[in-house]
Amino acid sequence: MKLPISTFEGAGKASIELNDAVFGVEPRADILHRVVTWQLEKRRATARPTRERADVARTGKKFGNQKGGGTARHGNRRGPTFIGGGKAHGARLRDFNPSLNKKVRAMGLKMALSSKARDGKLIVMDSLAIAEGKTKALASSFASWNATRALVIDGDTVDSSFAHASANLHMINVLPAVGANVYDILKADTLVLTRAAVEKLEARFNG
Repeated sequence: MKLPISTFEGAGKASIELNDAVFGVEPRADILHRVVTWQLEKRRATARPTRERADVARTGKKFGNQKGGGTARHGNRRGPTFIGGGKAHGARLRDFNPSLNKKVRAMGLKMALSSKARDGKLIVMDSLAIAEGKTKALASSFASWNATRALVIDGDTVDSSFAHASANLHMINVLPAVGANVYDILKADTLVLTRAAVEKLEARFNG
Protein backbone atom coordinates (compact mmCIF):
# COMPACT_ATOMS: atom_id res chain seq x y z
CA MET A 1 0.00 0.00 0.00
CA LYS A 2 1.37 3.39 -1.01
CA LEU A 3 0.31 6.69 0.59
CA PRO A 4 1.44 10.26 -0.08
CA ILE A 5 3.53 11.94 2.61
CA SER A 6 1.78 15.07 3.82
CA THR A 7 3.03 18.26 5.41
CA PHE A 8 1.17 20.99 7.24
CA GLU A 9 1.12 22.91 3.96
CA GLY A 10 -0.55 20.02 2.12
CA ALA A 11 0.23 16.74 0.37
CA GLY A 12 3.62 16.63 -1.29
CA LYS A 13 4.94 14.59 -4.19
CA ALA A 14 6.77 12.10 -1.98
CA SER A 15 5.09 8.84 -0.99
CA ILE A 16 5.71 5.96 1.38
CA GLU A 17 5.18 2.24 0.90
CA LEU A 18 3.35 0.70 3.86
CA ASN A 19 3.87 -2.91 4.80
CA ASP A 20 0.74 -4.89 3.94
CA ALA A 21 1.48 -7.28 6.81
CA VAL A 22 0.84 -4.38 9.20
CA PHE A 23 -1.44 -1.96 7.32
CA GLY A 24 -3.19 -4.36 4.95
CA VAL A 25 -4.75 -6.90 7.32
CA GLU A 26 -8.47 -7.61 6.98
CA PRO A 27 -10.13 -6.35 10.21
CA ARG A 28 -12.22 -8.72 12.30
CA ALA A 29 -14.78 -7.33 14.71
CA ASP A 30 -14.37 -10.19 17.18
CA ILE A 31 -10.60 -9.68 17.52
CA LEU A 32 -10.95 -5.91 17.91
CA HIS A 33 -13.68 -6.41 20.50
CA ARG A 34 -11.54 -8.82 22.53
CA VAL A 35 -8.55 -6.47 22.54
CA VAL A 36 -10.58 -3.36 23.44
CA THR A 37 -12.37 -5.25 26.24
CA TRP A 38 -9.04 -6.51 27.59
CA GLN A 39 -7.53 -3.03 27.42
CA LEU A 40 -10.44 -1.38 29.27
CA GLU A 41 -10.50 -4.12 31.90
CA LYS A 42 -6.80 -3.63 32.61
CA ARG A 43 -7.48 0.08 33.08
CA ARG A 44 -9.89 -0.55 35.96
CA ALA A 45 -8.59 -0.15 39.49
CA THR A 46 -9.85 -2.03 42.50
CA ALA A 47 -10.25 -0.95 46.11
CA ARG A 48 -7.37 -1.65 48.48
CA PRO A 49 -8.47 -4.74 50.38
CA THR A 50 -9.09 -4.50 54.11
CA ARG A 51 -8.63 -7.26 56.66
CA GLU A 52 -11.85 -8.74 57.91
CA ARG A 53 -12.43 -10.82 61.02
CA ALA A 54 -11.04 -14.01 59.53
CA ASP A 55 -7.89 -12.22 58.28
CA VAL A 56 -6.77 -10.72 61.59
CA ALA A 57 -4.12 -12.69 63.49
CA ARG A 58 -5.25 -12.36 67.12
CA THR A 59 -5.78 -14.90 69.84
CA GLY A 60 -8.87 -17.03 69.77
CA LYS A 61 -8.83 -17.54 73.51
CA LYS A 62 -11.94 -16.50 75.38
CA PHE A 63 -10.74 -13.49 77.40
CA GLY A 64 -13.54 -13.12 79.94
CA ASN A 65 -16.07 -15.06 81.93
CA GLN A 66 -19.33 -15.97 80.28
CA LYS A 67 -21.25 -14.36 83.16
CA GLY A 68 -20.58 -11.80 85.82
CA GLY A 69 -18.25 -9.53 83.89
CA GLY A 70 -20.83 -6.88 83.09
CA THR A 71 -19.86 -6.87 79.40
CA ALA A 72 -20.89 -8.67 76.27
CA ARG A 73 -19.88 -12.33 76.03
CA HIS A 74 -17.14 -12.06 73.39
CA GLY A 75 -15.34 -15.18 72.30
CA ASN A 76 -12.17 -13.43 70.99
CA ARG A 77 -10.71 -10.03 70.12
CA ARG A 78 -10.91 -10.38 66.35
CA GLY A 79 -14.33 -8.75 66.20
CA PRO A 80 -14.81 -5.30 64.60
CA THR A 81 -15.81 -3.76 67.96
CA PHE A 82 -12.23 -4.02 69.24
CA ILE A 83 -9.22 -1.90 68.31
CA GLY A 84 -7.09 -4.06 66.02
CA GLY A 85 -10.00 -6.27 65.11
CA GLY A 86 -11.16 -7.06 61.59
CA LYS A 87 -13.28 -4.59 59.65
CA ALA A 88 -16.93 -5.46 59.22
CA HIS A 89 -17.95 -5.74 55.54
CA GLY A 90 -14.62 -4.34 54.36
CA ALA A 91 -13.53 -3.69 50.80
CA ARG A 92 -12.35 -6.80 49.00
CA LEU A 93 -9.80 -7.22 46.24
CA ARG A 94 -11.38 -7.79 42.82
CA ASP A 95 -9.39 -8.95 39.83
CA PHE A 96 -9.93 -6.77 36.73
CA ASN A 97 -6.84 -8.04 34.94
CA PRO A 98 -7.90 -10.72 32.45
CA SER A 99 -5.23 -12.31 30.32
CA LEU A 100 -5.09 -12.13 26.55
CA ASN A 101 -2.70 -13.93 24.25
CA LYS A 102 0.13 -11.71 22.97
CA LYS A 103 -0.52 -12.82 19.39
CA VAL A 104 -4.15 -11.71 19.65
CA ARG A 105 -3.07 -8.31 20.99
CA ALA A 106 -0.61 -7.87 18.11
CA MET A 107 -3.26 -8.96 15.62
CA GLY A 108 -5.72 -6.43 17.07
CA LEU A 109 -3.26 -3.55 16.68
CA LYS A 110 -2.54 -4.52 13.07
CA MET A 111 -6.26 -4.66 12.33
CA ALA A 112 -6.88 -1.28 13.94
CA LEU A 113 -4.13 0.29 11.81
CA SER A 114 -5.41 -1.49 8.71
CA SER A 115 -8.99 -0.32 9.28
CA LYS A 116 -7.88 3.32 9.25
CA ALA A 117 -5.80 2.78 6.12
CA ARG A 118 -8.67 0.97 4.36
CA ASP A 119 -11.20 3.71 5.23
CA GLY A 120 -8.91 6.49 4.02
CA LYS A 121 -8.53 7.87 7.55
CA LEU A 122 -4.75 7.41 7.71
CA ILE A 123 -2.42 10.36 7.13
CA VAL A 124 1.36 10.00 7.01
CA MET A 125 3.34 13.13 7.90
CA ASP A 126 6.98 13.77 7.18
CA SER A 127 7.42 15.69 10.44
CA LEU A 128 5.34 17.25 13.22
CA ALA A 129 7.49 20.34 13.64
CA ILE A 130 5.39 23.49 14.10
CA ALA A 131 6.97 26.91 13.66
CA GLU A 132 7.43 28.43 17.14
CA GLY A 133 5.00 25.83 18.53
CA LYS A 134 1.98 28.03 17.75
CA THR A 135 -1.45 26.57 18.48
CA LYS A 136 -3.09 28.85 15.90
CA ALA A 137 -0.93 27.43 13.11
CA LEU A 138 -1.76 23.86 14.13
CA ALA A 139 -5.48 24.58 14.42
CA SER A 140 -5.65 25.85 10.83
CA SER A 141 -3.80 22.77 9.59
CA PHE A 142 -6.05 20.50 11.66
CA ALA A 143 -9.09 21.93 9.85
CA SER A 144 -7.69 20.64 6.55
CA TRP A 145 -7.75 17.08 7.92
CA ASN A 146 -11.57 17.20 8.12
CA ALA A 147 -11.43 15.47 11.50
CA THR A 148 -13.27 16.02 14.76
CA ARG A 149 -10.94 13.80 16.79
CA ALA A 150 -7.43 12.90 15.65
CA LEU A 151 -4.80 10.62 17.11
CA VAL A 152 -1.25 11.66 16.26
CA ILE A 153 1.54 9.11 16.76
CA ASP A 154 5.20 10.11 16.51
CA GLY A 155 8.43 8.11 16.80
CA ASP A 156 10.38 7.48 20.01
CA THR A 157 9.30 10.84 21.44
CA VAL A 158 6.69 13.38 20.39
CA ASP A 159 8.07 16.50 18.70
CA SER A 160 8.28 19.18 21.41
CA SER A 161 6.91 21.99 19.23
CA PHE A 162 3.88 19.88 18.25
CA ALA A 163 3.27 18.78 21.83
CA HIS A 164 3.34 22.43 22.91
CA ALA A 165 1.05 23.58 20.09
CA SER A 166 -1.51 20.78 20.61
CA ALA A 167 -1.70 21.06 24.40
CA ASN A 168 -4.79 23.29 24.25
CA LEU A 169 -6.55 21.42 21.43
CA HIS A 170 -8.85 18.85 23.00
CA MET A 171 -9.59 17.21 19.65
CA ILE A 172 -5.97 16.08 19.20
CA ASN A 173 -4.46 13.21 21.17
CA VAL A 174 -0.70 12.70 20.91
CA LEU A 175 1.26 9.51 21.64
CA PRO A 176 4.74 8.15 21.00
CA ALA A 177 4.95 5.00 18.87
CA VAL A 178 5.40 2.79 21.93
CA GLY A 179 2.00 3.95 23.24
CA ALA A 180 0.01 2.99 20.14
CA ASN A 181 -3.03 0.98 21.19
CA VAL A 182 -6.24 -0.36 19.69
CA TYR A 183 -8.70 1.62 21.81
CA ASP A 184 -7.27 5.07 21.03
CA ILE A 185 -6.87 4.25 17.33
CA LEU A 186 -10.48 3.11 16.94
CA LYS A 187 -11.76 6.00 19.05
CA ALA A 188 -10.18 8.60 16.74
CA ASP A 189 -11.78 9.32 13.39
CA THR A 190 -8.41 10.23 11.84
CA LEU A 191 -5.04 8.59 12.49
CA VAL A 192 -1.91 10.63 11.80
CA LEU A 193 1.45 8.87 11.72
CA THR A 194 4.85 10.35 11.15
CA ARG A 195 7.39 8.59 8.95
CA ALA A 196 9.27 7.67 12.14
CA ALA A 197 6.10 6.20 13.66
CA VAL A 198 5.53 4.01 10.59
CA GLU A 199 9.08 2.69 10.83
CA LYS A 200 8.70 1.99 14.55
CA LEU A 201 5.37 0.19 14.15
CA GLU A 202 6.59 -1.96 11.27
CA ALA A 203 9.79 -2.82 13.16
CA ARG A 204 7.68 -3.68 16.22
CA PHE A 205 5.92 -6.48 14.36
CA ASN A 206 8.79 -7.58 12.15
CA GLY A 207 11.19 -7.80 15.08
